[in-house]
Amino acid sequence: MNGTILAIETSCDETAVALIRDGRRILADVVASQVALHAPMGGIVPEVAARAHLRWILPVLEEACRRAGVDDLRSLDAIAVTEGPGLAGSLLVGISVARTLALIHDRPLVPVNHHEGHLHAAWLLDPDDAERPEPPLPALGLVVSGGHTFLILIRDHLDYVRLGGTVDDAAGEAFDKVGRLLGLAYPGGPAIAAAAERATRRDLRFPRAWLGESDDFSFSGLKTAVRRAVAEGAGVPQESAEAAGAALDPEVVAELAWAFQEAVVDVLATKTVRAASRHGVRSIVLGGGVAANRALRERVAAGAEALGIPLVVPRPGLCTDNAAMIGAAGWRRFLAGVRAGPELDARPSLRLAS
Repeated sequence: MNGTILAIETSCDETAVALIRDGRRILADVVASQVALHAPMGGIVPEVAARAHLRWILPVLEEACRRAGVDDLRSLDAIAVTEGPGLAGSLLVGISVARTLALIHDRPLVPVNHHEGHLHAAWLLDPDDAERPEPPLPALGLVVSGGHTFLILIRDHLDYVRLGGTVDDAAGEAFDKVGRLLGLAYPGGPAIAAAAERATRRDLRFPRAWLGESDDFSFSGLKTAVRRAVAEGAGVPQESAEAAGAALDPEVVAELAWAFQEAVVDVLATKTVRAASRHGVRSIVLGGGVAANRALRERVAAGAEALGIPLVVPRPGLCTDNAAMIGAAGWRRFLAGVRAGPELDARPSLRLAS
């Protein structure tokens, strides 16, 4: 056993392959993004995503192996692949390739939950990173992305308790929808963050859905409040708000973007820190594309500091979908004896914990 695992991630619109050593050190991490394909539609088109994965999976695999200096897959300890959740057609591309490689090269096949990957991104080290301590456990994890938003107690590797999740829109989904309302580029998260930085007026306050003491989230009402504000600013009915956003004054757009982001970050950070305090965890980890948001990082970091515990957040490129995180989680599952056979299939609605 040389501690090296090959990982494949195709759950949504990123075609990714990575090679990881000992569950931490990234040897190679290659991602082919489909943003340019889906941007004209303002969102991900499943059929387009699946076809793009078919186009890119082998070139990405070859490039990752080249960068890692691996020319014989029989030298690997295992092959890990995302089995879910995600888009069925996209997942099947990665699973089919992983099953074939495992069979041809007689390597163990390790199925990985995409969410578990996002959590384990906090353990990763880039090739030139100095060694650093692993996030101490138990930890409180917040996974916040375009498709999912939830809080989870990480009691140990592979031992999780789901505390709460979104009851409607995921935070990233809300960012995308509000981005369209404001006439901003897709994906909405980075575009809204950039617009919010330009805001000179910061007095507007949108409602927060606290849901009492629950660890659940809700962003649908916030999205409706933004739609109402856009319609009022443009002097049009609410049903015409999306078409009117692009005509708003840039200063108005910036203020709306700032107020929306502030509301999302306030709820995410407050509930995360509150749950961390209640469960007495030793660290907080963030994962998912929205974890790259600087305002969210800063707010949670302040809360973690007040609790006297570290916040561990991957660099932005490891917050979005990638295969390195699947390799990190896959290594833990490999060590635990988790294996899959050639019958492994996509599980689009797979949950990490009950």
